[in-house]
Amino acid sequence: MSDNRFASNSCHSKETVCIETNKILDSCRDRDCFENVRVYLTDFGQEIIEHTSNVRVKCAEIGWTNINVEPVQFNHGFYTITIRFYIKLDLEACINGRAQEFQGIAVLEKNVVLFGSESNVNIFKSGKCSADFCARPVPVCGERSVPEAIIEVVDPIVLGVKVVEHIQECNCCCCCSCDIPNGVCAELEQVLGKDDDYRRYLAVSFGLFSVIRLVRPAQYLIQATEYCVPDKECITSDASDPCSVFRHMPFPSAEFCPPAYCGEIKGDRAGNCGCS
Repeated sequence: MSDNRFASNSCHSKETVCIETNKILDSCRDRDCFENVRVYLTDFGQEIIEHTSNVRVKCAEIGWTNINVEPVQFNHGFYTITIRFYIKLDLEACINGRAQEFQGIAVLEKNVVLFGSESNVNIFKSGKCSADFCARPVPVCGERSVPEAIIEVVDPIVLGVKVVEHIQECNCCCCCSCDIPNGVCAELEQVLGKDDDYRRYLAVSFGLFSVIRLVRPAQYLIQATEYCVPDKECITSDASDPCSVFRHMPFPSAEFCPPAYCGEIKGDRAGNCGCS
């Protein structure tokens, strides 16, 4: 079988076509460490940490992201990207020898400056109902001439958990539980508690890996080949012999390779990494 998954029969037709896509103007990668970030808890969770300091995080995932792009004054073509991550946490505490589960939300915020070029055009796009004869016309708003920010991020790594006695020592961003979007709060099993003066609060340290880029629409002329009927046939599993498909699957050698060691070997195949 050919290595090309999209190989097709010989009914090709090459031509020069114009396509529209997003051009990456600038990008960066980052690893951020957020120390002692306050976790906004439900009333049940707040009551738990008032009576115990033995707490662990079972799961941490990004539930919501808010992205804002603003031009930098006196530095044309550059933009400040402000990203706010809302982290949903599933926690567990030990009280009187019994485990109690509860939930909370932490808020992380970071800022980067990237080059996004300049543009003086307004972009208008037709809606889904543009071709309907009897449909009421809907005003089409033009997009501002700012680039689009795209963020790729993995779920945060929990680096530490502790219960802090004084809320004045909180190292979180300038927000309160009322600033958390309703879509994030709806993911919790209970309602977040109010920002009262509790004797204790929960602080968690996070590690976050992210890739950020600025893009703008662009048009390019390319050499294209028309796609036709593929050579590859569909594989159907045999219900009478379910192991037949499994026996023909390649062995996932890369999954058994130590990631740290593989990263040092460039150009080597994953199957040969770390093996004699």
